[in-house]
Amino acid sequence: MTRPRIRVAAYVVRRRDITELLVFDHVDAPEAGTQIPAGGVRPGEDLEHAVLREIAEETGLATAVPVRQIAVEDSPHPGTGQPRRTTFFLLRAPADTLDAWSHRVRGDDEDAGLVFACRFVPIPLPQPLADGQDAWLDRL
Repeated sequence: MTRPRIRVAAYVVRRRDITELLVFDHVDAPEAGTQIPAGGVRPGEDLEHAVLREIAEETGLATAVPVRQIAVEDSPHPGTGQPRRTTFFLLRAPADTLDAWSHRVRGDDEDAGLVFACRFVPIPLPQPLADGQDAWLDRL
């Protein structure tokens, strides 16, 4: 049996008058859909460190504070069918975080160099997230 790829995903919320979720779209690949920060865990890396790293790499946001783990989901990759185990985390962003910004992905992963359009959207979301990433929002 193939071991699952270990991943993390981040529900980064900002609270003002309403609760909002940090999402992003691929500027050059809108067909990828709206997503939350997520990605693979490096060998020996702590899950909480991995989720903070993914948020920083994919959005540039370095001020999110972990609150708690929300869920662990086993599901196949939508394109390859390979097994994945994703741990979803709830994190808080400061209320004065920008409403929207553009970010070029850093790091050495496959997303490096891509440009993501990041923004906060109200919960409940106006549309579903790509790859069923909104499955655990009711646990916030």
